[in-house]
Amino acid sequence: MTSTMTDRFDCFYCRDNLHGKKFVKKDDKHVCTKCFDKICANTCAECRRPIGADSKELHHKNRHWHEDCFRCAKCYAPLASEPFCARDDGKIMCGKCSSREDGNRCQGCYKVVMPGAKNVEYKKKLWHEECFTCFECNQPIRTQSFLAKGDNIYCNACHEKKFAKNCFHCKEPIASGGITYQENPWHKECFVCVTCRKPLSGTRFTNHENTLYCVDCYRTDVAKMCHGCKNPITGFARGTKVLNYEEFSWHENCFTCKKCSLSLANKRFVRTGDNMYCVRCAM
Repeated sequence: MTSTMTDRFDCFYCRDNLHGKKFVKKDDKHVCTKCFDKICANTCAECRRPIGADSKELHHKNRHWHEDCFRCAKCYAPLASEPFCARDDGKIMCGKCSSREDGNRCQGCYKVVMPGAKNVEYKKKLWHEECFTCFECNQPIRTQSFLAKGDNIYCNACHEKKFAKNCFHCKEPIASGGITYQENPWHKECFVCVTCRKPLSGTRFTNHENTLYCVDCYRTDVAKMCHGCKNPITGFARGTKVLNYEEFSWHENCFTCKKCSLSLANKRFVRTGDNMYCVRCAM
């Protein structure tokens, strides 16, 4: 402590008058700051220099430090207002560094995991069972399954809420796996034909008016019938384009003159009954 005296009295060592000056009371002796720094000051365990009267001093088990010198021996983080560990080799470390040096320390609270205590081991690291908690809800994982995101652990419910994508079809979260179609995520079990419920992953299918069909169901339930070859116009077989005229539809390659088989796509033609003819054959 330091103070200012109005009554005359002298420094115990140099006998200088302390009136109106700062002094330190050391072992019931009044000492000027100069003599304190020279004779009485403790030596910093880190920098080996005296801890002067004007310096803030920290001490632990008969060892003393300047406030700025009290740092983790591993990462050099300041520890003046942080929890720390004093190791048997004399080193002072923050909790995290100490736990890395000492494998049996809990990664949550940095205290020793005693033999026989309930614990969780994950990626060669150790936690007290109650310290192994979800990063989001802070509830212990215990025997539940969990998922990791970076260095953080999440219970399944919090992971789904925070990170999982929602299925384009049912709007529910996709916990794992899933399928991406047209940049939208789907559950594998939702990615099926709307008619027969056949899974479409890895098979040929088509999207008609935002509805998914397998090839067979599209042919029988949706596709138009070609007026020429009498087969469904699916885009899977002959021709990828459909041509429509009045109540009829054709594959592009099937829209030909009834007589000479000339393609009538983008050409003038004449209809006679249900048949189409090029202009020359119609004459």
